Amino acid sequence: MSIVFRYLARQVIISMLAVSGILLLVFMSGRFIKYLAEAAAGELAGDVLFQIMAYRFPGFLELILPLGFFIGILLAYGRMYLESEMTVLFACGVSEKQLLGKTLLASLPVMLAVGGMSLYVSPWGMKQVEQIFNEQRQATEFEMLAPGRFQSLSSGGRVTYTEALSDDKRRLEGVFIAEYGNEGEGVSIITAREGSQLIDEETGSRFLVLEDGARFEGSPGDLNYDVIGFEAYGLKIRSGDAGSKELEEGLSTRALMASDDPEHRAMLHWRFTLPLIVPIVTLLAVRLSRVNPRQGRFFHLLPAMLVYITYLGLLIVARDALEDGKVPEWIGLLWVHALFLALGAWLQFGPAWLYRRRLIREGSGHA
Repeated sequence: MSIVFRYLARQVIISMLAVSGILLLVFMSGRFIKYLAEAAAGELAGDVLFQIMAYRFPGFLELILPLGFFIGILLAYGRMYLESEMTVLFACGVSEKQLLGKTLLASLPVMLAVGGMSLYVSPWGMKQVEQIFNEQRQATEFEMLAPGRFQSLSSGGRVTYTEALSDDKRRLEGVFIAEYGNEGEGVSIITAREGSQLIDEETGSRFLVLEDGARFEGSPGDLNYDVIGFEAYGLKIRSGDAGSKELEEGLSTRALMASDDPEHRAMLHWRFTLPLIVPIVTLLAVRLSRVNPRQGRFFHLLPAMLVYITYLGLLIVARDALEDGKVPEWIGLLWVHALFLALGAWLQFGPAWLYRRRLIREGSGHA
């Protein structure tokens, strides 16, 4: 029996890893493109993108693993039904209850992994992302520059370009700065061969000292521009928003447990919900994976995915209702789990129970 268990677990895990890898690639690519657009707009530095994605990886994984395990069971067991492997197993004495028990046992490591990420690793990662975001918001605009690219900075009031930038982002070469005048009237254009950042030790103010350049000031369409050449020109650098922003996803589970805020309590319930999804979808998937060879390999995937989407959608609705105070906290999201646990139990044991009841009725009728 141990050989059968290892074979079943291997088939499910291989399918789960393949599906989870594809889903991770899709979801992380979409998020990375969003961050890449922010970096192109000068809102994030390019060298922190992979750090952010690495810290957000557990948050993606905690959502994808239950779905990957669910689809993995459907694909692995569906193939075994089509190729009559399940028929052979049942003929060799493996019952449906044993199949369910072995599959639930295989789901235990997945459940523990999702629980660990949901309760501890993912909040820690989001806390690191929060720190990176706050550091980026406090950075000066020239620390956000990327060489060879026009970037709109200072809330859109200034466009800056530099041909080259030192590694410490202190020296610039081939500088171009265009800035609107007061109340949007007129425009000021500054070009310089090079520039460097200077920090006033007494006040802490930062200045960009431009060398060997010129300043053009006037209104577009007019011919009377003021042109001033300079050997050195100081421009005060405005820092970003120094205020810190706190991500609720970065709050530790212990902090959520100590909080009375309805939003925090709803988030706490959600974190405990994610690992509970795994055994319930396992119960559903074992029954939904049964395939008639005439129906095709993927025929059962559509109704199964509709069940999963409904399950996850109701959990989100229940979380929002708990957050708004429409559902008592002692109920929380448990009613959704109870509903789909009952559905899984009925799909698994209901038909056999009805069959036995029919045999009993027929037997009593003949008597």
